[in-house]
Amino acid sequence: MARPTLVSLAKELGVSRQTVSNVINAPHLVREETRERVAAAIKASGYQPNQAAQSLRNQKSRTIAMRIYPTLEEGINGAVMDRFLHCMVDELRTAGYHLLLVTADDVDDELETITAMHLRGRIDGCILTHSHADDPRPAQLAEAGVEIACFGRPWGAEETSTHAWVDVDGGAGTLVATRHLLDQGHHRIGFIGWPVGSGAGDDRRKGWAQAMRAAGVEGFEQWTTEGIDTMDSGLAGMEQLLAAGVEAAVCSSDSLALGAVEALRRSGRLDEGSAPVIGFDDTPVARAMGLPSIDQNVEQAARLLCQQLLRRLDGDHNPVPVTERLVTPSLAVRGLRAMVLAGAKT
Repeated sequence: MARPTLVSLAKELGVSRQTVSNVINAPHLVREETRERVAAAIKASGYQPNQAAQSLRNQKSRTIAMRIYPTLEEGINGAVMDRFLHCMVDELRTAGYHLLLVTADDVDDELETITAMHLRGRIDGCILTHSHADDPRPAQLAEAGVEIACFGRPWGAEETSTHAWVDVDGGAGTLVATRHLLDQGHHRIGFIGWPVGSGAGDDRRKGWAQAMRAAGVEGFEQWTTEGIDTMDSGLAGMEQLLAAGVEAAVCSSDSLALGAVEALRRSGRLDEGSAPVIGFDDTPVARAMGLPSIDQNVEQAARLLCQQLLRRLDGDHNPVPVTERLVTPSLAVRGLRAMVLAGAKT
């Protein structure tokens, strides 16, 4: 069988050679329906662009760098980043790019590593994660001439920032979660989150507060605890809320939520078919236990982030509305597994 080429693919699909080339090198220039059809055909055919020729012609490495962080020792959210990475690698590969993962000891090491790689022509740009308020990385990398896209908003500067970014609307997620518990008849709903100032954690707390305020619940501001992202923190937080008369909780993560479920189990307050705790991230552990959780829809975030970065690498720096940078999460409703409920009665 002859090796597929741009010309043979274009002829087979009934499109121009330039269209096939654009799907590989500048997918944002192609209509979504056509892009998906051509991309599927490219993948099925096994066609491989000549990366060396492309790099020489465009003076690009066609490589994007991203720092990878170690998973928290007691955290269970690593699987969420696995989904994010998988989708990002796939999206970049379709556009003819590769994702290069790097490690760093701290922010200074990350900045030095990425800047040096860019100066040596090894990367065309980078993707930043773990953003936070007053994050110094976007400005410093921009000053070094590195094109970036950040998974996480520039807190407080969403409308004025000049770099590409995409974020999950965590507040919208916890708002839906809280409304769900209210609809189930719970009114004394607490919030177990991270320390104030974490950006994403503050956003998630805000959604809970908005739903409680809209429901006319009085005194809810006192029903909140915070701690590091572990099950032990969730357990301690829920025990504190139970002592204050709280009957249900929305949490900033599944780790915290699983700790809260354990607190309910120890207190004998888990009823059959009831799950008065909602987590965030919809991890495999949450699904296995039947814990309701907010799915960040990270695949959509990864696609949008790659598209923004590739658009800028092609010279398009037109501003993107904030509404097009925020991904709406969804609530995965489920009931606790029988093994969890059985544990509550032992």
